[in-house]
Amino acid sequence: MATPSNSDCDVLIVGAGHNALVCGGYLAQAGYKVIIVERRHTVGGAVVTEEIIPGYKFDLGGSAHILINQTPVVQDLKLAAYGLDYIDIDPLFFCPFPDGSHFTIWKDLDRTCESIAQISPQDAENYRAFVARWEPLARGMVASFQEPPTAGNLYRNLVRNTAKGDERWERLSDILHGYGQVLTQSFVDPRVRAAIAWMAAQSGPPPSEPLSSPFALWHPMYHQSGMRRPRGGSGMLTQALARMIQAHGGQIIAGAPVKRILTRNGKAIGAETEGGIRITAGRAVVSGAHIQTTLRMLEDAPVAPSTQRLMANTRVGNGFGMIVRCAMDALPNYTALPSPADGTPGYQHRAMQFICPDMHYLERAYGDYLGGQPSRDPALIAMTFSAVDPSLAPAGKHTLFVWMQYAPYALANGQSWDEIGDEVANGILAKLGEYAPNVKGAILGRLVEHPLYLERELGLLRGNVMHLEMSIDQMFMMRPALTLGNYKGPIKGLYLTGASTHPGGGIMGAAGRNTALTLLNDLQKKRV
Repeated sequence: MATPSNSDCDVLIVGAGHNALVCGGYLAQAGYKVIIVERRHTVGGAVVTEEIIPGYKFDLGGSAHILINQTPVVQDLKLAAYGLDYIDIDPLFFCPFPDGSHFTIWKDLDRTCESIAQISPQDAENYRAFVARWEPLARGMVASFQEPPTAGNLYRNLVRNTAKGDERWERLSDILHGYGQVLTQSFVDPRVRAAIAWMAAQSGPPPSEPLSSPFALWHPMYHQSGMRRPRGGSGMLTQALARMIQAHGGQIIAGAPVKRILTRNGKAIGAETEGGIRITAGRAVVSGAHIQTTLRMLEDAPVAPSTQRLMANTRVGNGFGMIVRCAMDALPNYTALPSPADGTPGYQHRAMQFICPDMHYLERAYGDYLGGQPSRDPALIAMTFSAVDPSLAPAGKHTLFVWMQYAPYALANGQSWDEIGDEVANGILAKLGEYAPNVKGAILGRLVEHPLYLERELGLLRGNVMHLEMSIDQMFMMRPALTLGNYKGPIKGLYLTGASTHPGGGIMGAAGRNTALTLLNDLQKKRV
């Protein structure tokens, strides 16, 4: 198909995060000429891998690829042909505890129940029942993520297809609760509750938040999707997407922050970079930037005042978490499960390693955050993916990424993260050292990604890796805001994608695919 005359491309995409690239991939594959402009020096947004310390490849954003396994994105765009090589990772989660006990969640349900039975035979059966009870709802949530969030789609996926008769209302009652209450009712051992709660908390809300139970109730899908890692680092996904787009005639311009989205007669027609480059699009403009960043790009556009207020009032929150990335001389040696004597990785090193003794611990960490201070006893996830992918570090060396929650962007005492970042990082590593005492002595170098760093480097406003808080009032058709939940922007010809849109944060690509399919459908209607 011909690009409209006097236009540089059919579709201009602002931002090169993974959802924007997925969107661009579908459009380019459909035959449209795509140009993508990106603020940073490379594509990927928060799915990017860089060699910060010579010889060690650090992910700067998301690391675990779980959700994308539930979508057709990788197969649809034939990303294996563009260098994407996924490694299956099993087990999924390793959970050590201060008393020296531990259990492991494997992709295989039977193996998981056998592990749980070592610490709580009753909860081994409870876990099996929990997975069976909530798997239909979990499948429905995954299906709902891959469609525009209309009332009809949500009813079909989350209600009609997941339960029958009175059971629907019984389950609805559980959904209205916080996930802490549901887990307390479902399990007897605080250690089992803590593991599921800690994974649920990765979306942000604490266990006590009302209507948060779906974050735990979709836990059964981990046994379906498993966990994967691109060989060479998380950013190899976005590198493959970029190569795919370029192979289909698309163009990517990095190091070009967009200053404004251009309009004519109330329609988005392109964008202008801070360097003065003007790029025009004959069919549509897609913004993959944060919704509030998009609003700033629309300062000169005819956006209705009521819509401006909706966009400006989207709730970003006060930060979320932070991460310390380390070059290591050795893997963590956990007291609860010592490393093999020959120094090779154990199965615990393949998994994400959870430091969260119980739900009260998690609530206390959240309480510190609400008070404007980093959690004094933070819940942690340690990731040592060099145990399954030796290309991430020199021979015999390793990488260690430690994510903590919670870390407020604005601190109550008026200090700056530039002042306290290293001190907080020391506390994070000391906490991990309580479970794996060798950690401190094995660190060769590190990168501290505190909330201010995440904002400056990755464009994650206020350090929120989900863009917007993942509370019920900012989910589904209300993400990013009421009237903007259909992937269409506040002016004609402008579309939205990324973590600010349904289904939110995480490495899934569903928002990018949904936006692309919405736009392709609109373009097809115009041709008829």
